[in-house]
Amino acid sequence: MKIHHPLSRREMLKKCSSGFGYLALATLAMENAAPLSMANPLAPKPGHFPGRAKRVIFLFMHGGPSQVDTFDYKPLLARDQEKTLPESMRKGVADPSARLLPSPFEFKKQGHSGIEISEIFPEIGKCADDLCVIRSMHTNGQDHGQAVLKLHTGSETQVRPSVGAWITYGLGSENQNLPGFVTISPSPLTGGPQNYGSAFLPAVYQGTAIGRSGTSLTQAQIRHIQANLPPDLQRQQLDFVQSLNRLQLEQARTNAALEGVIESYELAFRMQTEAPELTDLSRESQATRDLYGVDQAPTDDFARQCLLARRFAEKGVRFIQVSHSFKWDQHANLRREHERNAREVDKPIAGLLQDLKARDLLKDTLVIWGGEFGRTPTAQGSRDGRDHNPHGFTIWLAGGGVKPGMVHGSTDEYGYQAVENKVHTHDLHATILHLLGINHEKLTYRYAGRDYRLTDIHGNIVKAILA
Repeated sequence: MKIHHPLSRREMLKKCSSGFGYLALATLAMENAAPLSMANPLAPKPGHFPGRAKRVIFLFMHGGPSQVDTFDYKPLLARDQEKTLPESMRKGVADPSARLLPSPFEFKKQGHSGIEISEIFPEIGKCADDLCVIRSMHTNGQDHGQAVLKLHTGSETQVRPSVGAWITYGLGSENQNLPGFVTISPSPLTGGPQNYGSAFLPAVYQGTAIGRSGTSLTQAQIRHIQANLPPDLQRQQLDFVQSLNRLQLEQARTNAALEGVIESYELAFRMQTEAPELTDLSRESQATRDLYGVDQAPTDDFARQCLLARRFAEKGVRFIQVSHSFKWDQHANLRREHERNAREVDKPIAGLLQDLKARDLLKDTLVIWGGEFGRTPTAQGSRDGRDHNPHGFTIWLAGGGVKPGMVHGSTDEYGYQAVENKVHTHDLHATILHLLGINHEKLTYRYAGRDYRLTDIHGNIVKAILA
């Protein structure tokens, strides 16, 4: 006969410890568990207060445009060329012996506001009175990977939700037949899908990619959007698949990936009624196509992206990103390449601003232009290039509740470091959310036992630029 000895207190705790851990993890998981009967997560939601902007169009200039060759005029670079930066300005300089390099481009005061804009942007220059130019941006990250992630997600080191995902999570979408967040021709480099991903937010808030970097948008279709079955049969098929998905979700109680699949299937079904017509640019008038530069060299590709962005904005998509692929990284051949890049985007961007304004959309559409960082005022390589510069650079905004025809902040006399009214990437994010009616300190999501937000523990609203 086998005798069973009772467990000691120490043995009992040892044997049950893994079970206690599981209970704790289950409790954390349930913090984010949504009810199985929850409403459509993309349904429009009220902000924390009335916002001036309803949507955002982000014009991303991948690679880092040179601020001293575009929107931050520095005449002293010509006077002091061949000199090195003063010792007091050399913090973070990779090559202290590098010589100051004047811009090869002329600057002109544009519009009634008199904002100095480089000659490589003649069409954007005509829109100067609509621009709010921030010349005092600074960020974290000396290389593209860090700075791009910082701009898109608020973190240069951790996997975090993108700006568009946060905004869609906070406000939903105005059109239930389209995604709340669209990214047009995204670059696969430096961040890739993280730049429009949802990370720990529900997958339904991630960006929907249209087109790919380096490929033409002549046929601006969303991949696999057309079905091979009639709508009624497809609905029956989808209902059957979704019933199996929901059964599994009921058993799992919480499964972010499965919830994302369920929502994406439903959204894809609804998109079939609207997306194909929306992405057909042939429906636009010839005058509108000419305004953007469609079917013209060298503007055609970016013109199609900008025109598509206006069409999505008009149809209620909350966040639209347009990317000018990795072209602005001029360590050499700056004059030739910056000039070429500008010719590709200048007319389409000006056309977008004019078109939004003519349709009375600019007042509640926030347009943002900029790259991940700027360039040094000193020469690099063949003395016709500039290195990365996260310490001072320029972005501009238009519409959506910002003051038009103004310049905010400044860099030093050579354009190297932001010195007056400095604006960090966290401050930019806080301001974007504010313009949309969102308090950046209250837009949080609980994950792994703590509350996360886009601006983390940072961010100040740039009140001086608010209209």
